[in-house]
Amino acid sequence: MKHILKILALLVAVAAIWISLLETSVAPRHYMWLLPVYLIISLGCYGLLMVGIGLMLFPTCPQEAVLLQKDIVEAKEFLIRRGVDVGSD
Repeated sequence: MKHILKILALLVAVAAIWISLLETSVAPRHYMWLLPVYLIISLGCYGLLMVGIGLMLFPTCPQEAVLLQKDIVEAKEFLIRRGVDVGSD
């Protein structure tokens, strides 16, 4: 719920700034109407950048991979003892 409130507060702040810029005529009015489009494009680029950085820095955990393989073998043995066909390797 806290995350939703942060997002709503950000949207209200951006809308207030945008409306105040439209009313004060600091910049030409036809540029101000494009501000929401620029904001959406910027947020999309930021999201793609964060996903790319996250993928580049994705940690490898070899010890966790070994533990996972042991768990898989243990689960297969358990299922075989219970009479479940788990297929062949």
